[in-house]
Order: sequence, then C-alpha cells, then structure tokens
Amino acid sequence: MKAGIVGLPNVGKSTLFNCLSNAKAQSANFPFCTIEPNIGVVNVPDPRLDRLATLVSPEKVIPASVEIVDIAGLVKGASKGEGLGNQFLGNIRETDAIIHVLRCFENDNIVHVEGSVDPIRDKEIIDFELQLKDLETVEKKLEKVKRAARTGNKESIKELEVLELLHKGLEQAQNIRGIALSDEDRVAFVHPMQLLTDKPVLYVCNVDEGAAVQGNAFVDKVKETIAQENAELLVLAVSIEADINELESYEERQLFLEDLGLEEPGAAKLIRSAYNLLNQQTYFTAGEKEVRAWTISIGSSAPQAAGVIHTDFEKGFIRAEVISYADYDGYETETKVKEAGKMRIEGKEYIVSDGDVMHFRFNV
Repeated sequence: MKAGIVGLPNVGKSTLFNCLSNAKAQSANFPFCTIEPNIGVVNVPDPRLDRLATLVSPEKVIPASVEIVDIAGLVKGASKGEGLGNQFLGNIRETDAIIHVLRCFENDNIVHVEGSVDPIRDKEIIDFELQLKDLETVEKKLEKVKRAARTGNKESIKELEVLELLHKGLEQAQNIRGIALSDEDRVAFVHPMQLLTDKPVLYVCNVDEGAAVQGNAFVDKVKETIAQENAELLVLAVSIEADINELESYEERQLFLEDLGLEEPGAAKLIRSAYNLLNQQTYFTAGEKEVRAWTISIGSSAPQAAGVIHTDFEKGFIRAEVISYADYDGYETETKVKEAGKMRIEGKEYIVSDGDVMHFRFNV
C-alpha cells in the first residue's frame, strides 16, 4: 500500500519525506527540486509491538510498514501537461492515499511559487488540477456508458446515474470523496476508475515552531475549508521534525520534544495516520523466533489474515488461536493467558480485531 506526498513546490514535501524515511531526498529552496518520485518504506510506530517484544524476548522484531512516495510539486496547468504535470498526475494515480502538504507559515527566506502564503489557494490549485484530470476520465467513461444505457441495460443505467452525479460535482469544484454516494456505488462504479480526488486524503499543515502545538490562523482556515470533505488533518512543524531527526539518542529527542510541549515526534503521528488512511490495521504473531506486526485491511477474516503470512495458510485454514492484546499485556505470558481461559478458538467467519495476537492452524 502506497501513500503519496503531494503539494505545490517548496511547501516542505521532500523535507517531510526525509523525516519519515531517512532516505535524504534532495531538498532545496526552488521549485521542481523533486522530479522523479522518491519511495521510502516506513515502519509504523506501535508501542504494542515493543511491549510484546519485551514480554517474549524474540530473536527478531518486525514492525508493520507503509510505502511513502514523495511526488514532485504540482503547478497550475498540470492537468494540461504544465511543469511535467502528466508524469506527476500519473504518479499520484498509482498511490492508494494522498498526504497533501500545505504551507501554513510565513518565512521571507523560503520562496513560495505563488508569491505569498495562502494554504486555501494552494489547496484549490492542487484540487483544481486533480479535478480537471478526473473530469476528463469521467467524460470518457460517460460516452461509453451512455451507449450501453440506451440498450436498456439496468447496470449501465445505474452507472450512468452515478457518472452524471460525479460529472456535476466535478464541474462544481467538488472532490469525488466529498460527493454523497452509497458504499455499493463507490465500489462498483467509482473505485475502478482510480479517480485522483476519490483517494483518501490527509492534509498536513506545515507550521513554524511556535504553532507546532496549538496551530495558527492558517490552520484554522484549512480546518474550516475541509469540514465538509471526507478528510483528515494533522498539524506538523516539518522543520522541527527535521531537527529531531538529526538527534542521535532517544533521550535527546525526548528532551527536545518536552521543551516544545510535544509527547512524540509528529512524524510518528503522520505514519500512523497514513496507515489508518489506507484502511489498514495490525495483528501480531509472537514466538521465540519472531514477534511481528502484520498488516491487513480492516474487516479481514481470519483466513484472509492468515493468507498475508502465506497463501497456503489461507487455503488450508482450520482455525485461529486468538489472544487480545489487552489480555497478553495483562497476563504477560501465553501460558498464563491460557490458564485464565482467555485464549479463544475462532473459525473461518471470525473478523480480526486490531491488536489480536494470533496462531493459525492449517492443513495443505
């Protein structure tokens, strides 16, 4: 699963990417510093995994991860190919979710491609380009579906209704994710088109040090603007995150955070937010050789969860032995959990809960 970092040039995308991945993408004070998308695999911070590792003392600990893509800055006219726009829009299409960075700080030493700081205008520029590209996609689809609907095909008639609703919304500068549709219609007719403004989005308000905890007037405007949009928001001082990233010891980082009034690095919150944005959750396996966090989609059944380890586990699934994380944490050993009667045996219909510690029985 991939989350793509997007925004106008010079809003802090590559600096943020560096903080998340330690991949050290080039970062400079001019537009189009990033042209090819940088890709980093980022571990998902999870105190539950750390606790299980402490209790079990395994040979290896393997966290869950998310793929983060740093996509070059979009500009006006991207949908028509301006500023290498088609390439950039193609990179966004390949992601599963969008992390949209908005500049919410004043600094005369950092050039803004539009000449002034206005996160709402910046958001609208990006939205407009993505909406134009989506409109192009929807119009092409409409022509095909209209022909099929004329034959009386019921599914095509229903699809035509949905497409016309999308077309109207896009013409009114609405993002697809904010248009009222049933889940069934989204799955059947919208998701297959991979529309850019249908992707789940997390807005990251990049602020200065003084606004890292409480935000500022720019952030308030963004919150107001996205209130009706199905989106999340995170306030982050990216320059501070870069400073934290340079500190070598955990103790130094914690002291720095305490001075700022923060409990943890904002980058950790962002990674977890991206994970949630992708509709992912975690279950664990815990043994002497390995304690590991496994990534599954929310709503996955026990056999589907087993299939993430190996397809044979799903094909030959017999049952799952399940311990809730809270019980493992409380009783501290698997033996004590069993003695307390807190280990459950679950079958094929079981829907895995976030934090379950699981063993699978299978036969191939």
